[in-house]
Amino acid sequence: MIWLFHRYYPARKLIFFFTETIFIFLSIILAFYIQYHYIPSFVFSSDTLSKIALLILVLQIWLYYFDLYSFRVDDSLFDVFLRLMQAIGVATFLMGILYLLFPPLMISSWSFMIFLLLIILMAVSWRLVYFFFLKRGFLSEKIAILGFSDLAKEIFSEITRQLDCGFIVNLIFASPNDRDILQQEIIPKSRNPIKVIYSYHDLYHQCRREDIDKLVVCLEERRGSLPVQELLDCRMKGLDIVEGETFYEHLTGKIIVEKIRPSWLIFHEGFRKPWHTLFFKRIIGIILSSIGLTLSLPLIILVAILIKIDSPGPVLFVQERVGKDGRVFKLYKFRSMKVDAEKDRPQWAAKNDPRVTRIGRIIRKLRIDEIPQMWNVLKGDMSFVGPRPERPVFVKQLRQKIPFYDQRHTVQPGITGWAQICYPYGASEKDALEKLKYDLYYIKYMSTMFDIYIIFKTIKIILFGEGAR
Repeated sequence: MIWLFHRYYPARKLIFFFTETIFIFLSIILAFYIQYHYIPSFVFSSDTLSKIALLILVLQIWLYYFDLYSFRVDDSLFDVFLRLMQAIGVATFLMGILYLLFPPLMISSWSFMIFLLLIILMAVSWRLVYFFFLKRGFLSEKIAILGFSDLAKEIFSEITRQLDCGFIVNLIFASPNDRDILQQEIIPKSRNPIKVIYSYHDLYHQCRREDIDKLVVCLEERRGSLPVQELLDCRMKGLDIVEGETFYEHLTGKIIVEKIRPSWLIFHEGFRKPWHTLFFKRIIGIILSSIGLTLSLPLIILVAILIKIDSPGPVLFVQERVGKDGRVFKLYKFRSMKVDAEKDRPQWAAKNDPRVTRIGRIIRKLRIDEIPQMWNVLKGDMSFVGPRPERPVFVKQLRQKIPFYDQRHTVQPGITGWAQICYPYGASEKDALEKLKYDLYYIKYMSTMFDIYIIFKTIKIILFGEGAR
């Protein structure tokens, strides 16, 4: 495993990406060979290599944006092929425009056409091979779970749902009371055979017999039931042992707030906010907001006109939100609802909300209604990346019902954030709880590189219109 953007990622994901980069490069070389029947010397000149690098960059960006570096359990060959054709189509279109504007950037036209055919064959074949190894668990770490609690069920569910999470459950140490649920609900859902031992004894030798890489401790009540000597023996003999809460955090990118204690937050690493991180966070916010407001000025004028034509009322919607340290500020958005949308009481936005205007539905879908918030970023009320600011009335309710809710106010709120890109629009207390799990994870590992990753992922979500209401 490797540490990337403050998350554990299986090393094979990077290996897959860089191996495909090599394959793409070799496909271009093969295209030249097919055209000329030999590899011309100019192919390895700095000029041609820079053109090839540009082509590879554009292609891989669109392979990423069409989810061709993500692998799901329900992916079919047809789905992968369809997304691949879309990615290559968009990349080809953009490269065509680039070549039209800057002809010297183009490699040989015939070589380019041959390359497109080769890349389709290569990308599909490479993913078929990768799927073959994934589904058989050859590329995953084998883990054992100690104690089949609710947390263990969550971990098992996540591993079962994610084809490429990097782990498979091979061994479970459980209580005899868990026999029925394991036999009826858990084991049948597994993609691989699972051995269940209804005892907490002889942990080390049982793990070694099953070639276990990691032991995940998920005991609900540890006082009096934690096999301390057994775990100490495993640790001293080199077996990797991790708390269930910590493993769940790295597996999902969120902190399971219902299961952690205040001491877990106090004594665990993270939650540091060094000055240089805050400084670059502010600089990035100012730069992106300034550029965004400048470039979108024609769009701002057009949207303002359309809002006035579509429904009576102001163009901007101004609403109080809770920011850093609980300070209330005024947030600006393009008005997307009717003026009297909350004449009775404040309420969450719902899917297909009837209060949304015709133009409002479009600008919400495209996230255009968020553009005025860049002014909040310039003013210093918000950052570009951070937890979504909530309304005071909802904050008052949620802090009473959700543990650690106020901890999200220890950083500036953001236009986009880890919770926004990982979870759909929050429209209930249950959604608020789920988003808090991601917010706390972001606060724990906040960094400049993490922010850049979130911004890059946000662009993808905006392009494909995911999650808006």
